[in-house]
Amino acid sequence: MGVTVTIEEQDAYLARVGRAGMLMLPMITGIGEQVRAWADELAAEGITALAWDPFKGRSTDNVTREELGGLARELDDEVALAEQAALVDYMFGELGCSKVGVIGYCLGGRFALLLAARDHRLANVVAFHPTVPSQRPPHHTYDAIAEATGIAAPVLVSYPSADTAVPNADFEALQTVLQARPTGATFAQYFPGADHGFSDKGRHDKEVNAAAYRLAWPQALAFMRTTTS
Repeated sequence: MGVTVTIEEQDAYLARVGRAGMLMLPMITGIGEQVRAWADELAAEGITALAWDPFKGRSTDNVTREELGGLARELDDEVALAEQAALVDYMFGELGCSKVGVIGYCLGGRFALLLAARDHRLANVVAFHPTVPSQRPPHHTYDAIAEATGIAAPVLVSYPSADTAVPNADFEALQTVLQARPTGATFAQYFPGADHGFSDKGRHDKEVNAAAYRLAWPQALAFMRTTTS
């Protein structure tokens, strides 16, 4: 089981086991029970996991998704990316990780792409159903699709065809950008009929989402093991 740690005045959830590491960027749930379980699962697989807290202690454990949605619309790209960079520094420094990748879900998937475009120390990027609509809302300072061209690391992106937050055309645009990079392999997972956020176990009452996650996760785990070993 992991623990809460304080790093440069921000709290994060740490499940520590070794020198391979993944920075985890949560979805709208914040560091709720689901995200902590994923971090603990990574640790059980031999990968140290450190989870960024986008909502400063608020999560589905203690507030509603509607409230968290409001907080998500207040996130500042520059502030969030600076916090995430500090966590990467901590993983390489205090935790002594030899390789660090980043995995993000939904809003965290978008930040994973943005962070990796800036920090070429990262060994991989895993983006589950990243929220990267081409029609950007006001709080999206940066265009994650356009900026993905700057990612040097291998990328695995997982997309559900019934994603109402990100049209299929935007996923195709992201794929085009990623595949045009001069370095860094691109792995795509595409799940017909699955919904945005299909990895969230709260959506697994719908079999198409549960089936997508059962297939997606082992491949993502193998990718993370390979790129951080």
